[in-house]
Amino acid sequence: MAAHQEKKLSEERKRKSTQNDTRTSQVQWGRAWEVDWFSLAGILFLLIFAPLIVYYFIMSCDQYQCSLIAPLIDFLTGNKHLSDIWNKTPTLTYRAAVIYTLWVAFQVVLYQLIPDFCHKFLPGYVGGVQEGAVTPAGVVNKYEINGLQAWIITHVLWFANAYYFQWFSLTIIFDNWIPLLWCANILGYAVSTFAMIKGYFFPTNAKDCKFTGNFFYDYMMGIEFNPRIGKWFDFKLFFNGRPGIVAWTLINLSYAAKQQELYGQVTNSMILVNVLQGIYVLDFFWNEAWYLKTIDICHDHFGWYLGWGDCVWLPYLYTLQGLYLVYHPVQLCTANAVGILMLGLIGYYIFRMTNHQKDLFRRTNGNCKIWGKKPDYIECSYMSADGTKYFSKLMTSGFWGWARHFNYTGDLMGSLAYCLTCGFEHILPYFYIVYMTILLTHRCIRDEHRCFSKYGKDWKRYTAAVPYRLVPGIF
Repeated sequence: MAAHQEKKLSEERKRKSTQNDTRTSQVQWGRAWEVDWFSLAGILFLLIFAPLIVYYFIMSCDQYQCSLIAPLIDFLTGNKHLSDIWNKTPTLTYRAAVIYTLWVAFQVVLYQLIPDFCHKFLPGYVGGVQEGAVTPAGVVNKYEINGLQAWIITHVLWFANAYYFQWFSLTIIFDNWIPLLWCANILGYAVSTFAMIKGYFFPTNAKDCKFTGNFFYDYMMGIEFNPRIGKWFDFKLFFNGRPGIVAWTLINLSYAAKQQELYGQVTNSMILVNVLQGIYVLDFFWNEAWYLKTIDICHDHFGWYLGWGDCVWLPYLYTLQGLYLVYHPVQLCTANAVGILMLGLIGYYIFRMTNHQKDLFRRTNGNCKIWGKKPDYIECSYMSADGTKYFSKLMTSGFWGWARHFNYTGDLMGSLAYCLTCGFEHILPYFYIVYMTILLTHRCIRDEHRCFSKYGKDWKRYTAAVPYRLVPGIF
């Protein structure tokens, strides 16, 4: 009788534990339901200062030859007032508005109206209609993957203009850089505001929405998980990849053209920036289908963080090295140029192979070989908001056995290579490596918090098997 009662109590505890695990998954998987004061303070800081940071960096190059200290000295010593700096800043122009409107409209057309054909003739490329990951509400969205096609068409037209049509100068982006900044801000705030209104009044999937009741947090981090217009226009996929990342390589090409115009040559440092960042951009679009499984798509809701960030922060601050080299051309010695190139290529190799191992493991459900042998893994389970139980596997072999985010380590090596092309005269071009280190370290912690909320005790087993986040033996 006592044994029977104990068994009954054990089963009851197990049932309650399962309910608690399910509730935890429903509450924590994806964006938070509630906001603490520390998170709110961080949100307000970013909403206020992130636009000012972008303006300060671009203004420093335009008015102070990329010195971050000189504007502060002028202001603190009274040599200049804020109004003096602001009055010298180029304003929004009709020309910039037309350029930006045509650019965004063109990318919408390429994204929405031209189905992918690259996957039909490029071996190994995965394009066309692909499925994303399961959302917290248990939905599996479909996406039209055609970013590589959009990038190719855009750049073919760019070079056709350069060598044949000559409709516009290749320096058009640099020459209108600050007026275009105001256009990018208008789009970033407009799409973020629209996404919030849409989340309240006509969401794509109400079960994948989260409300904290705090206006600033909801505006920043987003309400809808996958806001869409119609069947195919997905806000996250479009704004994460287009128009900002397609423009990335065009921006660098415009910088190179300006350097040629000003100095009669393009330095090897500018060529390195174009090559290394071009590889990164091409890799993004070649693996766009894989991107559907990343934290941006799988966990982040769409708000100001992604909407404004992809329109303004990414194209303006990720291209600072090329902008700096327009004002301060650097001709590297052969040894330094080769060393920087090798650092960038090795970082890219680690970044790509680490992601490839994970993708291969997922596609084959573990029935593959990593470094010549069948991979080890930990099997996990989790619940979606509708109570459906899912299973997944976390690999502990290959680069993923070295560190839980070793792809980020490769990314940071490449980021450092971009910055080193600029020499050591100014700190401005090194903002990128500082920012990426903070971003990816924070992303590690944020991702692992979500994974723990999602997988529970299974995640503890995984972290015990792979104890380091980024650098084996250190962190």
